[in-house]
Amino acid sequence: MCSTTMSYNETLNYSDTYDYDYNYTCDQDASSDFYIGSMVLTVLCYVLFCVGILGNSTVLWVLLRHVKLRTMTDVCLLNLTLSDLLVAVSLPLWAYSSQNLGLCKIKTGVYQLGFYSGTLFVTFMSVDRYLAIVHAVAAIRARTRRYGITASIIIWAISVTMATPRVVFASLESIDNTSECQPIYPEATEHFWKLQRNFSENTVGLFLCLPIMIFCYVKILIVLSKSRNSNRNKAVKLIFIIVCVFVVCWVPYNVTVFFKTLEEFEISLGPDPCVSSKTLNTAMSIAEIIALSHCCVNPVIYAFVGEKFRKSLNKVMVKYLGWSYQSSGPYSHRDTTDKETSNTPVRSEY
Repeated sequence: MCSTTMSYNETLNYSDTYDYDYNYTCDQDASSDFYIGSMVLTVLCYVLFCVGILGNSTVLWVLLRHVKLRTMTDVCLLNLTLSDLLVAVSLPLWAYSSQNLGLCKIKTGVYQLGFYSGTLFVTFMSVDRYLAIVHAVAAIRARTRRYGITASIIIWAISVTMATPRVVFASLESIDNTSECQPIYPEATEHFWKLQRNFSENTVGLFLCLPIMIFCYVKILIVLSKSRNSNRNKAVKLIFIIVCVFVVCWVPYNVTVFFKTLEEFEISLGPDPCVSSKTLNTAMSIAEIIALSHCCVNPVIYAFVGEKFRKSLNKVMVKYLGWSYQSSGPYSHRDTTDKETSNTPVRSEY
């Protein structure tokens, strides 16, 4: 789906879904207008690939080599990093036009698996923060590594299940003497599978995970507002950043998917269906890039600003590079041996 290719093909194949008399003219205009945009999006895919690989690989290395995975937070952060790496690894594949069906299915599956698992793990970390702060005493026994591993297995199983249909229908279609990777559904059930795809993405990203995140962080803010901790304001700012980043990255994409669903029901989004379709496809391409950038931001907001992770990273720098990073703020010199859950910014700031 980083898909300069997919969005471009959807525009070219507009006549496959809707039978309007002026489809030929619409297709021709789409081909000329989208070329420059597709090149820009391709470059952005490679940039996000480099940044995502560098950030998430660093987090993964520190977690596996220098952080003891003792808590639910540790396990969840590890799996979130793996999920983001999956998304980052798949980015160059979407910019590369291959005539290999196996590669087509692999890159489709990797992206879809990263999309669902990443969103679910971000939500799971929000629930973990909620339990750690709002129900700190009651949730001590529930926030163990064992339960973290169990929850992670369930999330990966759900992600694989939801990603499977896209992999099954991923195929090569010949367009302008080239083969492009995109889903090709059976004619009799094409409408159903397109709706299933859009509904699944909207359910996970917009109707389920976002409300859960908002609920958790609103509850956390209520607890923090009653606290006299000196780092309360910093924690509130970080919570605001977490929610805003998720909203900015994923809500535009999910809203665009929702409009694509309306299009499947032949609900007109403008006076000219052809122009509306091309505009929506362009919006989808931009929204996809914004959404994919979330895999690059996650290492920063979920790891590098965490007190425990920063100290582990500092040890790595001292050991392998001979220089250290000094944390700033009133908590930088505090003993953290009893703060095994301070990987995330919400917890580490107070």
